[in-house]
Amino acid sequence: MFIFHQGFFMPCFQLRPVALCIASVLAAHTSFAADGDSSPTALKPINITAKRLRDAQINLSPSVGTTVYSVSPEQIESLGKGSASSFDDVLLRLPGVAKDSKASGGLHIRDDHGNVQYRIDGVQLPENISGFGTSIDTRFVDRVDFITGALPAQYGLRTAGIIEIRTKQAAVEPGGRIGLTLGSHNAIEPSLELFGSRGDLSYYLSGSYVSNRSGIENSQPTRSPAHDDTRQTRSFGSLSYFVDDDTRLGLLFGTYNGRFQIPTNPNQTAGFSLAGVSDISTGLNNYPSNRVNEQQREANRFIALSVQKKIGLLDVQASVFHQYSDLRFSPDAVGDLVYNGVASNTLRSNTANGLQVDASYALNTTHTLRFGTQFTRQKTVSNNAVSVFAVDSTGAQASNTPFTLIDNSGKTGQLFTSEQQLSPRVNVAHKVSPTTGVHAGYSRYFTPPPQELASQQSIGLYAGTTNQPSVPTSSNVKAERSHYFDVGVSHQLTPELTLSADAYYKRIKNLIDEGQFGQALILSPFNYEKGNARGLELSGTYTGKQWAGYLNVAYQKAKGTNIVSGQSLFGADKLAYIANNDVYLDHDQTMTLSGGVSYKLGDTRVSSDFLYGSGVRRTANGGTPNGDSLPGYTVVNAAVSHTWSSSPTSSVEARLALLNLFDKSYLLRDGSGIGVGAPQYGARRTLFVGLSTRF
Repeated sequence: MFIFHQGFFMPCFQLRPVALCIASVLAAHTSFAADGDSSPTALKPINITAKRLRDAQINLSPSVGTTVYSVSPEQIESLGKGSASSFDDVLLRLPGVAKDSKASGGLHIRDDHGNVQYRIDGVQLPENISGFGTSIDTRFVDRVDFITGALPAQYGLRTAGIIEIRTKQAAVEPGGRIGLTLGSHNAIEPSLELFGSRGDLSYYLSGSYVSNRSGIENSQPTRSPAHDDTRQTRSFGSLSYFVDDDTRLGLLFGTYNGRFQIPTNPNQTAGFSLAGVSDISTGLNNYPSNRVNEQQREANRFIALSVQKKIGLLDVQASVFHQYSDLRFSPDAVGDLVYNGVASNTLRSNTANGLQVDASYALNTTHTLRFGTQFTRQKTVSNNAVSVFAVDSTGAQASNTPFTLIDNSGKTGQLFTSEQQLSPRVNVAHKVSPTTGVHAGYSRYFTPPPQELASQQSIGLYAGTTNQPSVPTSSNVKAERSHYFDVGVSHQLTPELTLSADAYYKRIKNLIDEGQFGQALILSPFNYEKGNARGLELSGTYTGKQWAGYLNVAYQKAKGTNIVSGQSLFGADKLAYIANNDVYLDHDQTMTLSGGVSYKLGDTRVSSDFLYGSGVRRTANGGTPNGDSLPGYTVVNAAVSHTWSSSPTSSVEARLALLNLFDKSYLLRDGSGIGVGAPQYGARRTLFVGLSTRF
């Protein structure tokens, strides 16, 4: 399977009251243009044109037979920190999205590890290196459409969930918003937004900075984590120039830079002898584990230039894009050798360039033809300087003097193997009544492993060292192939209350999973020979004049059998057990609930929300891999905000938020399980105070 090329031709016909969409894709990277949105209310020509072209983007994005959940600006504002909330916190309020530690991916959709596609105003973002942070700042988000299920061919290779982001649109008159959030753990979060229109040009710009002492999950159940400082900056820009009533030029760009300390795990016992520092034969250790100083730096930047054109009944959007991301893990050269026997200085980077074209043609009032293609070329680099000790034939440490091995690699344009697949997809939707709709679909999915997660090419390099694997061979990671079935129903019980249910089943060959192996908090991929995933999602939303609320319930199971790639990442005993037994995936969580309620009286809003997780997997007492689950937990948040308005374009907002209101201590990971490195606890009670003004 080649990552560059292989577009799609997707005929999609809408028949009322039944909609049927049939499509085929050959190992495709695909694309679409973002959904429509409400636009500014002032009746000036530029805004009328902007709304018409933005609404035209709807025709470029099929959703027939899929499950779509939306997050509105009001729902974002009802979260504890409002638009200052992390984007992952927004997604965790959606059905089928389960919380995990940042070191293990942050969140999972329908029991998948990663496999998520992000789109901003119709432009698909290339995959970036996975890290602790995200380049998406919630402040620039106007609306999120979350699409799951049996997806049409246009959505291509990453199919666990499609995150369609509609950005805020510029107001007619220039203005802006400046804000400051202060909180527990020395949290300081200033932000700035600028927006407006000048002639045929409209613009929206934003920037934010985050600094606190709780960057990632604590390794201890304490209120204040040790060695956990973080500094993060984000910027985003969206510019539109209207050449005429039917033509728009668009520019999107964004940057993210993050620095993280890795929390220490105190009171650990030295595992290796290091000259002048530790001697395991006598118990000497002059380097306690609370001194270990590991660091991680992350960067991501993207830019996309688009042309949108309406020619009669034909709507077209073409985009060229560039993205660069990297992750640098800096070890504690002494501490990692003393406790792990390995100190790895690691750099992973990814550069992607490409072209995306989407088009739709209205054959008549009830039939639409959609087609498009995407070309992407990627270059990945993996550089490692690894300090190790020599070992003897029994695997015991043979020297207390370390030496360093250089293990560098890179790839351009193609993944680990050359594979392809014909992927038919069929979706049917039927409106039973004005208030009830049902849908069903089947998709044949083809999912390549992320290119930046390099396969195990250097096993022989570490022979005779403390970094040698117990299994000395490792097959290349393969593309995942699956049959996906989905069926759902939605019913509007009252004008304010909507209920929905959705069930899915996924039968998988070469199931892709990822895990953290070694002390570097970087994920590596591997395949199970076969697997399956199934689940049921229930959702209810209520939107009234003053009250609003939602409740989501998800039940899900995911298992795999027989690891067939990346074998050197595992111990021989685990490989032998998994070869003949179904095991739960490490991120499998049986029950996930989320809900919230808000009440707005005048300019004051009071809100509360909660998350419940039954616990991800861990090793059972008898040693069965992923044979048990962690204890369940419930986290409740609360917030109150008030807005003072002096004019339609000028206001001041104050916000008070308490996250983890009842100060629950809970484990997200306990350090056991398949591909799990260290224990990680959820954040304890935190207080935030925010003040922002619009001008």
